[in-house]
Amino acid sequence: MPTAADHAQTPVAAKLSTLDRFLPVWILAAMVAGLLLGRMVPGLSGALSAVEIDGVSLPIAIGLLVMMYPVLAKVRYDRLDTVTHDRPLLISSLVLNWIVGPALMFALAWIFLPDLPEYRTGLIIVGLARCIAMVIIWNDLACGDREAAAVLVALNSVFQVIAFAALGWFYLEVLPGWLGLPTADLDVSAWQIAKSVLVFLGIPLLAGYLSRRIGEKRWGRAAYERSFLPRVGPWALYGLLFTIVLLFALQGEQITSRPLDVARIAVPLLIYFALQWGVGYLVGKALKMSYERTTTLAFTAAGNNFELAIAVAIATFGVTSGQALAGVVGPLIEVPVLVGLVYVSLALRKNYPHQLTEEERS
Repeated sequence: MPTAADHAQTPVAAKLSTLDRFLPVWILAAMVAGLLLGRMVPGLSGALSAVEIDGVSLPIAIGLLVMMYPVLAKVRYDRLDTVTHDRPLLISSLVLNWIVGPALMFALAWIFLPDLPEYRTGLIIVGLARCIAMVIIWNDLACGDREAAAVLVALNSVFQVIAFAALGWFYLEVLPGWLGLPTADLDVSAWQIAKSVLVFLGIPLLAGYLSRRIGEKRWGRAAYERSFLPRVGPWALYGLLFTIVLLFALQGEQITSRPLDVARIAVPLLIYFALQWGVGYLVGKALKMSYERTTTLAFTAAGNNFELAIAVAIATFGVTSGQALAGVVGPLIEVPVLVGLVYVSLALRKNYPHQLTEEERS
């Protein structure tokens, strides 16, 4: 994947490798392939679900780990302290992720799905699950600040363990009760959330950190970044495409057998992802953040932890429930929308007034 310096000096069309440049095509092909596999191969869904890690199919879990490792191996961990002292970034991220995001999804779910309580509940669960995985890919493709992304994802992970169950109780039981609306229950423990964080963030984060420390000690930073990272970098997108194929194969029958329901779920999701990204971008610009950190703020605000949302929905309501279907439709909409926003970010960068200098990048 291209470096920040490369992006500053070349046209948008030339910024990406062949793999990156045609990413929307590969993703669309992966989604179609997954849907077709789910419909045409009997027993595939059961086979993929036979072995699970924290409620997520083992092959999908492997794909997520492969997807995240290369990007986390690129993070310069000795620069994290510059992010942890950036209070406007941290506070903005917490507000967008844990106040604005859940409230926005709650409002959209009730506006667009007032007569479909299962789908509505599923969407609210998606809004509560803040992203700790794919956002790292989108941020890297858009040349955001990798170190800032690592810190914000870690921060979201901590808050996810602490706040997910409490916010689920508030948005599914307390707030609807205050408003005179029907309520729903969400049975999820802090340990269940912690396991998801430990598996899907802890493992690739530890592997990336050890790769950086050992690689730099053995070869030096320049050789590590010039020789090792280009070899492992493409595996992030291979892992992404592999995950998408399996995810849609697992739920392909549900998605293709209920197209009208999928369409109704898709509308509030489209609005949600666009608004969250747009608000994050405007906040970063208003606070005069660099392009890199504005991009990171926008993508971490827009992304959601679909694997956690699906696992919680399945564990609480069942694999064939409407809540689980809403969780599955989440990445169906999120993936192409955020890929599109990657290209929007790169186009906006050309005229962005605040960008990191070469000295700050190094």
